[in-house]
Amino acid sequence: MFSPGTEYRRTEIHLKYGGQSQGGISTPHGQSFIFLFSSPNGSLYGYRDGWSPDRSYYLFTGEGQRGDMEFVRGNKAIRDHLRTGKTLHLFEWIRPGWYRYVGEMKFDGFDIQDNVPDREGRARRAILFRLVPA
Repeated sequence: MFSPGTEYRRTEIHLKYGGQSQGGISTPHGQSFIFLFSSPNGSLYGYRDGWSPDRSYYLFTGEGQRGDMEFVRGNKAIRDHLRTGKTLHLFEWIRPGWYRYVGEMKFDGFDIQDNVPDREGRARRAILFRLVPA
């Protein structure tokens, strides 16, 4: 479906496969996959995505810009993807509108981090997913 290391225009991905065109988690209706879009712009909302120092896992911050993050919508879809039979596909931002495909990933657990600022700067609880290459 995608080739690791290849750059894709996000709008073209959604034209072909559907899914939400904004936000980091896209769950195309009726499809057997979930798209994860990591962007440095997430740091404006307390998000910190990226590889662990030994590159054994990828930390991906859950969705939700205000208040505590919960296991609903996209966050639930990531957590439950193995049970629902959906694959996770990770993309990293490289320039406006363009993302590089990292590869297929699997959920490997999560951590809850306290005191992560939300969109208004208020402290909240954030979900940090640990993803490993599939």
